Amino acid sequence: MTSLNPQTTPRHQLRAEKAQKNKEAALAAFLAKKAEIDERLARLQALSDDHFETHPDEISWGDVGTLGHYAELLKRITDSALNEGEFAE
Repeated sequence: MTSLNPQTTPRHQLRAEKAQKNKEAALAAFLAKKAEIDERLARLQALSDDHFETHPDEISWGDVGTLGHYAELLKRITDSALNEGEFAE
């Protein structure tokens, strides 16, 4: 897309071009953040599949506490994203 000449282009057309560029930039930023979340979720799923790198014979209450902390953080995220818990409407 070529840039419009502000001297010869009507203002409404300049505003429309600016709005379109802004919309495209927002979409690109959104997709980048979504990709970041998807990548983190995949890494977290892989860690969970590996039992958080903990052997069943070596599990302690510290491990339970760590998983409890992770679960609470994830609950805050899911409650916010899904409008549940304290974020329920």
